[in-house]
Amino acid sequence: MLVVALAMANNLIHAQENRIVHSVGQENKTEYILVPALNNEPFYLPKFAIKTNLLYLATTSLNVAAEFALAPKWTFDASVVYNPFRLQKGGINQFWFVQPEARYWFCQRFERHFLGIHGIGGQFNIGNVAFLTETFEDHRYRGWGAGGGLSYGYHLPMGERWGWEFTLGVGYVYLEYDKFRCHGCDELLGRKNRHYVGPTKAGISLIYMIR
Repeated sequence: MLVVALAMANNLIHAQENRIVHSVGQENKTEYILVPALNNEPFYLPKFAIKTNLLYLATTSLNVAAEFALAPKWTFDASVVYNPFRLQKGGINQFWFVQPEARYWFCQRFERHFLGIHGIGGQFNIGNVAFLTETFEDHRYRGWGAGGGLSYGYHLPMGERWGWEFTLGVGYVYLEYDKFRCHGCDELLGRKNRHYVGPTKAGISLIYMIR
């Protein structure tokens, strides 16, 4: 009887150990699955991505962004936007700005929903075009702005490497600028400042994932 009892206890211990190992293996598998690697390798989380915002490109604004992994649910995104062009009919729409952002992903990085906190800073030279909430048809405005805000976004994968990103953010920007009599002259009318509250970020971006 003692031998039988010892054998049953030994079998029970082995079964419990197998159950624990199986459970741990399942947790590791589900925590880090996102995109399958090549050559039947284990699943991995991307560490780096580059992207361009198609909304900015539609306004002739050149732009590029890079996003880096910080933790399984955290990334850091930084974008640069530059528009050097003069418009037809004498309009001026020259500006540049940078926009860094820290992101928290609800599932895991580069997957589905995220919230972000971003900053923004740059310079502008605007005349005879719509800028923010006003239409500056008769004057030119040259200055700088800085601020920040909160954003929400969603990542939609299109395979192992490519994906779409949709973002929208609101916040505050402090603007300081010189006002000129016309968009084609340098007659200074005065220096002004403005406190802007409203959309500070919008994007439909094409993404390429890099390990």
